[in-house]
Formats: sequence, structure tokens, C-alpha cells
Amino acid sequence: MDGRIMKELRILKAYALISSLLFAALFFMGMKQDVHRTKFEEIDVERINIVEKDGKLRLAISNRDRSPGPIIGGLYMKTREGQRPGMIFFNDKGDECGGMTWGSKEQDGNISANAGLMFDQYDQDQTVGITYSQKNADRSSGLRVWERPLTPVADFAKQLYEIESMKDGPEKDAAMKKLRQHALESGLSGVARVFVGRGTKNEAVVSLADTKGKPRILMSVDGANVPSIQFLDENGKVVYKLPADAAPESKK
Repeated sequence: MDGRIMKELRILKAYALISSLLFAALFFMGMKQDVHRTKFEEIDVERINIVEKDGKLRLAISNRDRSPGPIIGGLYMKTREGQRPGMIFFNDKGDECGGMTWGSKEQDGNISANAGLMFDQYDQDQTVGITYSQKNADRSSGLRVWERPLTPVADFAKQLYEIESMKDGPEKDAAMKKLRQHALESGLSGVARVFVGRGTKNEAVVSLADTKGKPRILMSVDGANVPSIQFLDENGKVVYKLPADAAPESKK
């Protein structure tokens, strides 16, 4: 009889141990699920970072003050922190590759506003984007395409960062002017090739430019609802237009 009771006690102990282990496993599994998926009805936050498992930044959503500086060629440009509220995209190697930003200002009765969704060429600046800009009554919005060289922009960004880190004054201004001039003359800064949208004179327009950024074909419907097509030479002179009596359009 005592042997039977001892056997039953051993079985009960084993059952209690297994039950406890299963309960603990279910409990921690439930906790793990709660940690990995949390539901909020509303949340206020100044910045959200979307990162890979290794911590590499892929997307930053932030207000102006918490917005990150660009990362170009692995260089983090701290001088440009806190300037761009919105969403900034980062590619597989961690460099900035585009984003969506917006801003507006009203002072002394003057209005300025802008917004854009941009996508960068690899190792370069934006190559396609949807933009809006306004200064008081003058406003423009549409699709833009830029021509960018295959030369990486990392070296330019490094020089730009060094100049921006300098003390304000004539020396800094001169260095910045020289760098921008070099980028323009070397073609590193790229040129606008295509614009499809609304121009500043209330015209719907398609502007196609050559590899130097000079408009060569303009198709438009102006604010008076008059359509026209114009072909221009490299100096901006109209060489052919339809209808023949159409007024020359301003270049975009």
C-alpha cells in the first residue's frame, strides 16, 4: 500500500512539474508577442527610426528639430541636422537615397511654402521628384527629372561639410562659392531635363531640355487657355512653333 501511494505521489509531482513548465512557456511566449507587436490608438512622437536588425537606418520620420542630416558616402553631415521635417529614405549601404519633406512660412504678409517627394540616383542627388513651391501668388507644381552624372557625389559632400563646419565669414563664403562653381562647371550638380506640371504663370506645361539643361521643346496651355508647341535652339530662340502666331513662352 505504501509503495502504491509513493508511486502516485511521484506521478503527481511529475505532472505538476510538466504543467508548471508548460504554463511558464506559454506565459513567456505571450510576453514575447506583446513585446514584438504593440497596438496604440494614438501616439505623439518627435522621431521614428526604421532600422534593420543590425541597426542600420532605413527610414527616419521626424519633426524639424529631430530630423537627421544627410549620410553621403558614409559621411554623416551633422551641419544639416534639424532642417527637414518629413521622411528620409536610406539605401542598403546606409546612404540617403531620397525622401518626402515639406515646409511653409508666413512673415510680414509674405507666404513661402514647398513640398517634395524625391528619389536619388545611386551615389548621387535626386533624379526624379514631385515638387510644389510657392512665393506669395507665384506657385509651381509638377513632375521633375534631373540628369545626373555617374560620378559619385561623396567627395563633393565631404568638401561641402568641411566648409559648412567653418566659422562664418568671408573665407567661408568664398570657399562655398568656389565649390559650387566647380560643381556647376564640371557637371557634378546635374541639370533639369523634364518638367511636367503647372508653371508660375498659370500655364500647364511640358518642358523638355537638352543635356545642358536648356529647354528645347515647350508644350503648353496658357492661363487664357491657348495651346502652343515651340521648338527652341540652344540659345533659347524659337525656331518653330504651332500655331505660327503663338506668343513666345517663358522658359521653365
